[in-house]
Amino acid sequence: MNKVDLIQALRDSNHLSIPEAEKIVTLFFNQMAEALAQGDRVEIRGLCSFFVKKYGGYTGRNPKTGELVKVAPKKLPFFKVGKELKERVDG
Repeated sequence: MNKVDLIQALRDSNHLSIPEAEKIVTLFFNQMAEALAQGDRVEIRGLCSFFVKKYGGYTGRNPKTGELVKVAPKKLPFFKVGKELKERVDG
């Protein structure tokens, strides 16, 4: 399922117009992205949670040349599956 499929499902199940459903889905994703950008955790009970992991800088090596390279600290978003979703997929 992609964003377009999600918009269509929301439209069909709630008798909305496509622009209304698209606005809702876009708002939902934008709010999640904004919360993560601010360092907050996003939790959807029974489904999943998203959070940001912080990594310190380190010295790496270019695999092609063998040259030492400084890698800057970074933050990356992570997804953690919820218990109910795990059971539903596995069951």
